Amino acid sequence: MAATGLQHVAAMYAGVVAPPLIVGAAIGLPGTELTFLTGACLFTAGLATFLQTLGVWKIGARLPFVNGVTFAGVAPMTAIAASTHDRSDALPVIFGAVIVAGLLGFLAAPFFGKAVRFFPPVVTGTVITLIGVSLLPVAFGWAQGPDPTADDYGSAKCLGLAAATLLVVLLVRRFTRGFVKQIAVLIGLVAGTVVAVPFGITDFGPVADADVIGFPTPFHFGVPQFQIAAILSMCVVMVVSMTESTADMLALGEIVERPAGERTIAAGLRADTLGSAISPLFNGFMCSAFAQNIGLVAMTRIRSRFVVAVGGGFLVLMGLCPTAAALIAVVPRPVLGGAGVVLFGSVAAGGIQTLVRAGLEKDENVLVVAVSLAVGIVPITAPDFYHAFPETARIVLDSGISTGCVTAVLLNLVFNHLGRHRPAARGTAEAAVPLPPPHAIS
Repeated sequence: MAATGLQHVAAMYAGVVAPPLIVGAAIGLPGTELTFLTGACLFTAGLATFLQTLGVWKIGARLPFVNGVTFAGVAPMTAIAASTHDRSDALPVIFGAVIVAGLLGFLAAPFFGKAVRFFPPVVTGTVITLIGVSLLPVAFGWAQGPDPTADDYGSAKCLGLAAATLLVVLLVRRFTRGFVKQIAVLIGLVAGTVVAVPFGITDFGPVADADVIGFPTPFHFGVPQFQIAAILSMCVVMVVSMTESTADMLALGEIVERPAGERTIAAGLRADTLGSAISPLFNGFMCSAFAQNIGLVAMTRIRSRFVVAVGGGFLVLMGLCPTAAALIAVVPRPVLGGAGVVLFGSVAAGGIQTLVRAGLEKDENVLVVAVSLAVGIVPITAPDFYHAFPETARIVLDSGISTGCVTAVLLNLVFNHLGRHRPAARGTAEAAVPLPPPHAIS
């Protein structure tokens, strides 16, 4: 049980620590604070996993789900950080928005299962694709180095280190199998860090300064602040996260031969949203089910939710050990960039796989995807496109995921729901219920 629980942690570990690293770097946190933020996200991911697997009252799907920080919130959180005048207020504003979004999501959980038909594959596939595409520039920035003002920023040394890390990940995925194949990204991070040592890029200072035992002190970064624009942005992320979790529950229910009904979906969404609302109290971010662990359940055929609960226990213990969290802070930015290409690219590829099965033979669905992707990519290709808008509005507009999601939902309503009194065509019946994101997402 311990070994298989640890395997679940290994499969999703890189995905849990990536969001705090991205947001922490965007805010400019020093090494010790970045280590604290990473440990807090590990700790809260463990708590959310307990809620989902063991359950309390009507909270928790009681399925073998691993919960962690959702990628969907990364781009909006960095947009919030960029629009905050005082960077020390960035995290409190983010935490306040996540708390409100989590509480509203908790109240909406029983009704979300009924409204899920408004989030068919054409919408979820578009949003998942935008998540990956929005995060890829972060990986490219990491590959160039930690400091844009440094002389070696974007040098052959940094780019070569990123390429070497990417090569290791690809080789492990190609020539290994089983457990080793599942932790290819982790192996790539370790190998890249070792290779970086002779170049003087690796800094072991955070490990030396970290305590062996620690606790994520509540409100370490300040009391949560509540700003309307930030709350709206994170509420959009919560809708996206709940949609993904619903699809995950449908997929996992089939794998464990316990189909997820309306009650199971509502209970699972309550666990996601309550875990998200509690997470900022301990300096963590929004939580959601991790799709790659569904693939692990299917591959190993180990369906026990208690195995995953043990994995949640490992996450809590790692969050209580700052030294373990500091090991991630040691990884050089170019190494993270190389691994990020696979990590974030896989998310985009997963969205494309969902779109392939979303009825794109219909011209209406093609228009939904085309316009939504175009709107969502605007902040990436033209960062100053909305410069004339108020800063509060830019928190939402500068997030391609938020704008793309809203656009996809509205266009899907216009083209596929409003004024339609006849049943869906034979080839598009699956659009009534979101398809599960493919287990390749990592």
